[in-house]
Parts: sequence; structure tokens; C-alpha cells
Amino acid sequence: MAEFLVIRLGDNPAQSAHWIAVDSNGTRRSPPVTGPLAEAARDVANRAVIVLVPATEVLTTSVDIPIKGGARLRAALPFALEEQLADDVENLHFAVGNRRENGLLPVSVVAREQMTGWLATLRDAGIVANQIIPENHGLPRIPGTLSMLVAEDQIMFNDGAESEFVLQGVKPSDALAVAGVLQEPGSDTPSTGHLLAYCEPGEDARFEHDWNALRNELTSVDITLLPDGVLPRLAVTVAAGRGVNLLQGRFGAKTDYKVLLEPWKYAAGLVLVLLLVGFAGKGVDYVRLAREQAALQDQFVAEYRQIRPDDQREIVDPARIVAELRGSRGAPATADVFLPSLYQLSEALQQSAAVNIEAISYRAGVVDIRLTAPDVATLDSIQRIVSGSGRFTASIQSTDQVGDKLSSRIQIREGGA
Repeated sequence: MAEFLVIRLGDNPAQSAHWIAVDSNGTRRSPPVTGPLAEAARDVANRAVIVLVPATEVLTTSVDIPIKGGARLRAALPFALEEQLADDVENLHFAVGNRRENGLLPVSVVAREQMTGWLATLRDAGIVANQIIPENHGLPRIPGTLSMLVAEDQIMFNDGAESEFVLQGVKPSDALAVAGVLQEPGSDTPSTGHLLAYCEPGEDARFEHDWNALRNELTSVDITLLPDGVLPRLAVTVAAGRGVNLLQGRFGAKTDYKVLLEPWKYAAGLVLVLLLVGFAGKGVDYVRLAREQAALQDQFVAEYRQIRPDDQREIVDPARIVAELRGSRGAPATADVFLPSLYQLSEALQQSAAVNIEAISYRAGVVDIRLTAPDVATLDSIQRIVSGSGRFTASIQSTDQVGDKLSSRIQIREGGA
């Protein structure tokens, strides 16, 4: 079970921050703590760090864009959202979350300068964040339910679907009016909806009249007090995987290949040494064989010059020269071809006992065989076995049906498959 240290940054995070340890099941692992950010570094231990940043500094919206993800998506987002933004897109950082069931893609937009400042503050405190998430993403998103968190003179809201925003200095009813939940005065259609409101102690009494009014407007209004402040409520939600991580693109985590390769450095060094030794051995063998080849070439040329002193051409293919010498001296080649070809044929016939040899003839280096076989598969087997020798090539010249057998003529010649 994964554990997280969730740190909530305020207006001056270096002097005052809030943090709590929770696990992925939403169980608290420590009480909430308030103090200088540098003190939170002592509670990180082996936990992943999730940093919540002020929602008022981050725009949360959604966009309908067909690109799946990666650099192309990040490049397209500024153009898809530029009409909704007051600042120059070149000064803004865009991050995306998981695509929702309706196909819309949640997007968070923040000033690059602000992101740089948060990261510098964390670095100065000795903290490396695994995720940076807008704090309002810690408000649970429940389908069919209006969720609201009232604290610190601001209201976080989402309708469980697409609407999600933060307002300051307003009443709960004002936030619902902005969301379009409440009907206009004089409307015949009553407002509907279930409101789940989280409040710091005192906020419920402060807006008592507003809550009562909303109970008359909505289907139900449930108020849950947060005696330990808002952080525990926000922390368990983001620890469960909710929220858009701002650490993407230029602010995304960089892969430290040095750390990844550190455990393998000795094994990699040994493999490198083995490869070098292997290549060195191959190199030595190549040089030795090249010298032996050159020596044999020189020896062959010297002896050939004694046989044919008038032939001063360059000797490139000694095997061809030897064949020429044998041919010019009338050396019989019949035995060198005829007998080995018959031996190879006998090897093939051992696999097919039903084959009968009718006639064998030899002429000009070609062995012509007439035989009968029970079927084409047997002929193919003979051809494949003879040709598989590497020295001879067998080819079927003709095939006729004679009774229940095949009469065929096969040629075997030297030359390889």
C-alpha cells in the first residue's frame, strides 16, 4: 500500500505550510502538521510527495480535442484554449489529466513563472515533489452530487460532472448561482440537486441563513464539519489518484539514467571487457588467416608459373585455374561427378523403398535417371534430398502416369542447390 506525504502550500509556503501522511486507501498515517516548509522534509522518509498549490493560481477547465496525448497534445492545447485565457499562452504552462467518460479532457493552466517559483521553494526546503496538484482537485467529485468546500473565505465547487471552480468572498448560494444550479427568481421550475458541503468549524454558523435558504431550494443539503482543517479532506482524495498533475512537459520529471545504471555498472563493465576480448581474439584470427591465405596464394602462383611460365596474368581464382589445368590435360571428371551423384541418389532412395530405377545415363556432367514412383510427393522428396547435399542439383524433367504409378525422368548435375 503506497503512502504519501501531502503538503499544502500557502501564500508564503517557506514560512508556513501544512502537511499530513496518508495512504492510497484514504487512511491517515499522521496528524496534520503546520510549520515551516523545511520541517516537512523530515517527514518525507520513503513516501511519495504530493504538493497542493493554491487553486486561485490555477485555471481548471476541460477541452474536447481528439489528440490522445504526448507532445502533440501539449502543443495543441494553447490554440484550443487561447480564447479563454487573458495572458499570453507563451507565459503559461498546460497540464492534462485522464480523459473523462464523455470524451472531454481536463486541463489545468498556470503561469510558468508561478510553477518555477513553487519548484524553487520546494528545492530550497530539500523536497522533491512527485506530483503538484491544484488544491481544489482534492474536493471529491461525486456524479450527481454538488460538492462544496467552504473555508478560508473561499469556496471550492464541482458539480460531479464538468463544472469546477473556486470563488473568494462569496456565499454558498452565490457559488451555486454561478454554477447555474439555482433557478432565477420567479421561475416556475424548482431547483433540484443534492449538495454536500464541507466546512471548517464556524463556517456552518456563519452561513446558517444561507444553508436554510438552500434547503428550501435544493433536494437536500448535507454539511460535514472539518475539525482538523481542510487538508485531511483534500489529502485523501488526491492520494487516491484524483487531480491533474502539473509536473508535465518542461516541468515533468527528468529520468536520471546515472541512478538507473548505477546498480549495473560492474556487470556492464564486465560485459564490455568480454566484448573487447572477443573482438580482439577475432581480430587476431583474421590477421593470422589473412597471412596464411597470402602465403598460400604466393605458393600457388609460384608453382603455377613453373607449369605455365608464359601465362603472366594475375591469379585471382586458384580453383578455376586448377579446373582449367585438369581440363587441358584431359583429366577424367566422370568419376568425380558420376559416382558421387549415384551415392547421393542412393541416399534419397533409402527414404522411398517403392521407387524403381528403370535406366541411368551420364553425359557431359549430367546424370539422367528414369524411374517409377508411387506419387508426386515421393519424387519431390528425392529431388529435395539430392539438392540438399549442397553439391548437386536435382530437377524433374518429365512425369507421366503409367497405371497406378508415375514414370519420371530426373536429371542430376553438379552445381549446388
